[in-house]
Amino acid sequence: HDHRRVTGIVPGNLSIMQPSRLKTGQASWEHFPHQADIGVRGIGPTKEAAFEHAAVAMTAVITDPALVSPLQAVPIVCEAPDEELLLVDWLNALVYEMATRKMLFSRFDVRLNDHSLHATAWGEPVEVARHQPAVEVKGATYNELSVKQDRQGRWIAQCVVDSLLLSYRAPFVHPDVEMLHHP
Repeated sequence: HDHRRVTGIVPGNLSIMQPSRLKTGQASWEHFPHQADIGVRGIGPTKEAAFEHAAVAMTAVITDPALVSPLQAVPIVCEAPDEELLLVDWLNALVYEMATRKMLFSRFDVRLNDHSLHATAWGEPVEVARHQPAVEVKGATYNELSVKQDRQGRWIAQCVVDSLLLSYRAPFVHPDVEMLHHP
């Protein structure tokens, strides 16, 4: 067992989605620990698949990706001088789209050409009661930044994301209790 991998715990001891173990050649994602923040790692048979699954891993820091319906498509274009900086720009573009559109994304299609990325992210508006976001991702960092192939030929795209533990949850109000609003 590799103790460097974290597949179910984030800062604050919150439980999160555990990635499924897939056969060699299939794409997947996982989290890894980094001080007070969390690392996201996408693994795939192609560099594009690794970038896509790094994005799924980032969504999984916030909520269970299976709870996010791919209803709205959002195009994203990034350019950077190398593939590692392109990964950071890609994830930060997603953070920007999540923040400005108040959306979460669960499906991604990435096309890479030299130092440019053309992608589509599919998702839906955040519904706090259903998605129950545990963490707000503030941005991708250069910590543990790497885009490379392993000995099995799989592409691995990873970095640490700066996150903020959310101190609120949607309050549970029994349907028979009337809410009182004070001026």
